[in-house]
Amino acid sequence: QSMSQKNLNVQNKTHKFLLDKLKDKRALRIYKKFEKNLKVKKSVIVAVSGGPDSLALSFLTKIYSLKKSLDVKYFLVDHRLRINSTTEAKSVQKLLKNFSINLNILTWKGSKPEKNIQSISRDKRYKLLIKKANKFKIKNILLGHHLDDLFENFFIRILRGSGLKGLVSLDMETQRSTVNLIRPLLELNKNDLVYVSNYVFGSYINDPSNENDKFKRVKVRNFIKQLGSEGLDKNKLFLTIRNLKLADENIKYYVKENLEKNFTILPIKNNAILKKNFFSHSDEVIFRSFTEVLKIIGKKYYPVRGKKIEKILQIIKEESLFKLTLGGCVIKKVNDTIIVSKET
Repeated sequence: QSMSQKNLNVQNKTHKFLLDKLKDKRALRIYKKFEKNLKVKKSVIVAVSGGPDSLALSFLTKIYSLKKSLDVKYFLVDHRLRINSTTEAKSVQKLLKNFSINLNILTWKGSKPEKNIQSISRDKRYKLLIKKANKFKIKNILLGHHLDDLFENFFIRILRGSGLKGLVSLDMETQRSTVNLIRPLLELNKNDLVYVSNYVFGSYINDPSNENDKFKRVKVRNFIKQLGSEGLDKNKLFLTIRNLKLADENIKYYVKENLEKNFTILPIKNNAILKKNFFSHSDEVIFRSFTEVLKIIGKKYYPVRGKKIEKILQIIKEESLFKLTLGGCVIKKVNDTIIVSKET
């Protein structure tokens, strides 16, 4: 009995110590913004990396969970891509333990890719986290993306020739398979997060790949710094992105409407009909609606490449009869109707 009582006292002490951190004006302001953007009422998983962003996220979520008495689970994915990644993971675990944050380490076992390492790692990280979320029946995963990431993504996408959807792709909340990915730090800038991290934990781990200029992101980061030093107003840039987001929402609305009115899934398994009106919208609405159809019927998480879809839409416009396959789907034209069915 006395042992658990002792543990409880230690825990209460730690909780008081954590809540006392909000006596700092800047920390409180940052927490208030965080709390306003995070509206979850059920248990969450926090994705931790050890960098300042995710340590700040851990602290802010911990406070949130104490105030709202929420159950929070913290996970760090050790990708084993660098020699000392496991040692680092353990040191983050140890650091957080002092703040009664119980960090679990997930390990990516097996062989690692040679190419496209960053995006494959990201996918693997999500897969491992989603698996845990399903196991604990948790619907929300919190990620540490912040305002600077939003700007960086925006410029990276511009350089890639992305459409509107890609430019505004970093959302406060996105659905991915069974969970919601939530980004409660999206309106907080890096400096604020570094401040919280230093103020609360006294340290964090710098990811060496962040400094490596062979990654496009670092070039873009330095470019934005340059713009900043020449007087670029980041608040204006944020407005630009927000305006584009509104335009994107507008297109989403028409896509949804198009799918509701002109796309019918038949009772016969995995067969769908696209009415003639499906194609009587603007190009962008048709493009997105069609991409969505292929995802639904082909049962794939990733959309088909845009170029391939444009080709098919061209054929639909011009040819009277045809039969093609794309994205695990068979697409054929009969009279004025397009039939899409799952490839067997």
